[in-house]
Amino acid sequence: MTGQEEPVARRYLVLPHTERGMRIGLFGGSFNPPHAGHLLVSEIALRSLGLDQLWWMVTPGNPLKDKKELAPLATRISASEKLAENPRIRVTAFEKAFGENHTAKILAWLKMLKPDVDFVWIMGADNLKSFHRWQNWQQIACTYPIAVVDRPGSTLAYLSSKMAQRFNFARIDESDARRLAAMRPPAWTFLHGPRSSLSSTALRQGKT
Repeated sequence: MTGQEEPVARRYLVLPHTERGMRIGLFGGSFNPPHAGHLLVSEIALRSLGLDQLWWMVTPGNPLKDKKELAPLATRISASEKLAENPRIRVTAFEKAFGENHTAKILAWLKMLKPDVDFVWIMGADNLKSFHRWQNWQQIACTYPIAVVDRPGSTLAYLSSKMAQRFNFARIDESDARRLAAMRPPAWTFLHGPRSSLSSTALRQGKT
């Protein structure tokens, strides 16, 4: 992209409103572009975990991904808003205002800012396989409960990933998922449900 990037509306740069005792899922990603697979993961998490809200944290940039194919942040936010019609899904880009793109630091800051909210980190099983490459990934697992949602081709990731092996003792059964938000981390669960084969990479490459 050339020229100045389109500015992001201020309402996306501040934290969504919360109330004491809320259960809120945090679903971070590039959303480049957002698609039905993101919605499916969100719906499974909302239902299985009994969440009041789920935040799509649209990141300015992922340190582990090539930024050359990354659409402008404002474009990805707009596309996310159009797709996420569920009123319990909030689209936010407060990471940009925070000026930090490492998840562990952002989540530590958020927990300090909102100690009266029960947050759960949400991720697709495809990301679980590479979770150990994230900066301070063990700190994340010890800061927030984690819900891993099944994705095509990644069902066995919860058995083979370094995160699953390291924190196997902290895994709870899916039948107890509604307790997860209030549990002291480390605590995590693997959620099964309908799966979508859509991926942002495939959509960008015109493979769907």
